[in-house]
Amino acid sequence: MTDSTDSDYTKRTSWRRLTVFSLIFMALTAAGLYTVYDQFAGRSLTFDPRLVAPSTLFLAGALLLVYFASDGLRLHFTLRALGHRLPFRVLFRLVFINLFFSNVTPMATGGGFAQIWYLHRHGVPMGRATAATTIRTVLAVLFIFTLTPVFLLTLQALKDHSVTGSIGVALAVFIGLYLTFFAILLFRTHWLIAPLTQLLVMLRRLHLISDARHRRWQFKARREMLRFSDSFGDYIKGRPLFVLLSVLFTALFLLSLFSFPALLMVSLGYDIDYLVSLGLLVVTTFVMYFAPTPGASGISEGVFGSFFRDILSGNHLVLVTVSWRLLTIYLGMIIGLFVLQRELMKERRYPE
Repeated sequence: MTDSTDSDYTKRTSWRRLTVFSLIFMALTAAGLYTVYDQFAGRSLTFDPRLVAPSTLFLAGALLLVYFASDGLRLHFTLRALGHRLPFRVLFRLVFINLFFSNVTPMATGGGFAQIWYLHRHGVPMGRATAATTIRTVLAVLFIFTLTPVFLLTLQALKDHSVTGSIGVALAVFIGLYLTFFAILLFRTHWLIAPLTQLLVMLRRLHLISDARHRRWQFKARREMLRFSDSFGDYIKGRPLFVLLSVLFTALFLLSLFSFPALLMVSLGYDIDYLVSLGLLVVTTFVMYFAPTPGASGISEGVFGSFFRDILSGNHLVLVTVSWRLLTIYLGMIIGLFVLQRELMKERRYPE
């Protein structure tokens, strides 16, 4: 009876937190869009019917299919390299659950935990699930962190820009810290056991967890971290085809993600340089990795508006900003919310 009550309380608390984070996400998004409207668009906003023309909707729908499919397939082939295979319907539900969680939690931390929880529920051991989601993230980070300095140094549109001036100073530090952390996580996982042990000891001393839970968590944490370390070695030694496909679908996922603004601008009649648009989105995404707000809300809209204000007219800038976020984030989040609700309803009906 107590376990059931604790479980119900935990679920209610989690939903309250998600609701609070969702409200923060919406408020910061509105603030970011208003900043674009007020500071970069000259308080100009006009709806253009070309954005909802059949040809635009068809191309946007096709690009969305590539975007969502490649997101699911990059995790699919990472899991295959690790020796696990899940039904595609399970993986593609995870795509939308991840989109929801990663955009309503600060620094996108919730997305990773949600994926691990979901994969574990479908039979993937915790260490393997952690390895799969971490490797998927590392592959994307390597692409973005490699391309960002290139575009910062070569794109004329980014030279002498106030935002990139700040990035330029911190760029080496950010990249160094991020890559060092992932290198330790992947190649020297056992180094993290001692800090994690100290964290659990601190939680017990603060009476946030009981002695029994402390012992149980400490044992599980050590076991899963060692399994995670072994799993990464298994990925490297996995079937070369699966490893290669996980990298290729990561590249396709990012390419489709970065192509939405170019598609929107072409549909509005702009003659744009695709490489410039691509580069601006790479740097925008780089900034979003360090945004402390849920889903980089507010910050992503502001940075996007700042970068594209010299390309788009004032009456189109807010419109393209909203459309970009709608296609790449808002739509997936809404679908993810419904998918998550269905998954939780199944869990209540058929508890493990």
